[in-house]
Amino acid sequence: MIGLLTLWIVTVIIFAAVELLPGDIATEKLGQAATPESLAAFREKFDLNRPMVERYLSWLGGAVTGDFGISMANQRPISELIGVRTANTFFLAGYAAALAVPIAVVSGMLAALYNRSVFDRVLSNSTLAAISFPEFFIAYILILIFSVWLGWFPSLANVDVDTGLGERLYKTFLPAMTLNLIVLAYMMRMTRAAILNLLALPYIEMAHLKGIKRWRVIAVHALPNALAPIISVIALNLAYLIVGVVLVEVVFVYPGLGQVLVDAVSNRDVTVVQAACLIFAATYILLNLLADVLSIIANPRLLHPR
Repeated sequence: MIGLLTLWIVTVIIFAAVELLPGDIATEKLGQAATPESLAAFREKFDLNRPMVERYLSWLGGAVTGDFGISMANQRPISELIGVRTANTFFLAGYAAALAVPIAVVSGMLAALYNRSVFDRVLSNSTLAAISFPEFFIAYILILIFSVWLGWFPSLANVDVDTGLGERLYKTFLPAMTLNLIVLAYMMRMTRAAILNLLALPYIEMAHLKGIKRWRVIAVHALPNALAPIISVIALNLAYLIVGVVLVEVVFVYPGLGQVLVDAVSNRDVTVVQAACLIFAATYILLNLLADVLSIIANPRLLHPR
């Protein structure tokens, strides 16, 4: 219920923010030389002459059924325009997550296993450095190294519906690695911190006194009880992978929803902007809800606060 309420509030904010943009949309799209008749026809076609509340309710009703209306830029149904692009964005996010999650969990366990060692310090400092740099900077560094200097991967992720899985994985490796390096640092540090917080508990000390090897204590005894915060941060970072791809898609010219959003903003295609923002917001909210549910499943004690 809270998630639905949050999503409804987001729809109000998105619609109102676009409506409050300065200037007349019809004049902006058709130009100053447009005749009164053409401006009236444009407003009639896109319901711009109706009250704001009526247009919002109509847009919301269509969005619930997957009908986002017509694009003002190319006169195509928005669902057709963003369908493949949305799938591309989810593919890229899933690709990055498939690389980041296992690496982050294993790296966090190793950092906790060798706490305060040279390995732990190098890993912590390198992940902290990765967090400090913006996505576009990391993207350009990866392009410089792996595309310009080494020539291993293409600098442009130009895929289409006919691109095979192997070729798609190859062409999107650099954008996936860009996202991977950002979220990997957060997930690794959270895994390390969650495990270290448990190592001082009595049952962990008892396991050490029984002579159980340290790696087994972490993997078998500490990790299961640290799953709740780890799952939460993983789900939140998956949400970031979906909504944070805009800059990465622009740098690599990847045909995803983020690129569509940037093009729509440039063309003032407000109907597409509304649809893209709503998809990003809904995905972020759903993944946050998923994080809460999975955390409770991993640690049922969260249902009973002290």
